Amino acid sequence: MARREAGNMQGQRFLGNTNSMEVHDLDNEKKNCQIDKIIAAGHEKPHIFLHQAHRDGFDNCGNCMIGSLR
Repeated sequence: MARREAGNMQGQRFLGNTNSMEVHDLDNEKKNCQIDKIIAAGHEKPHIFLHQAHRDGFDNCGNCMIGSLR
């Protein structure tokens, strides 16, 4: 898959889902991440760096990232 310009993303690598509080790595996106649905619902919060997403309370996605705390 690829980074998105849609919604608020503007090509950022990390997408925080404000509904599930998971962060996704768009450079390693998996089909189960359902990124287009997250953006369509307006639940996307872009991050340039992973540590910013963690600081904002997001946990790693269990599909596209390792180290999920769930």
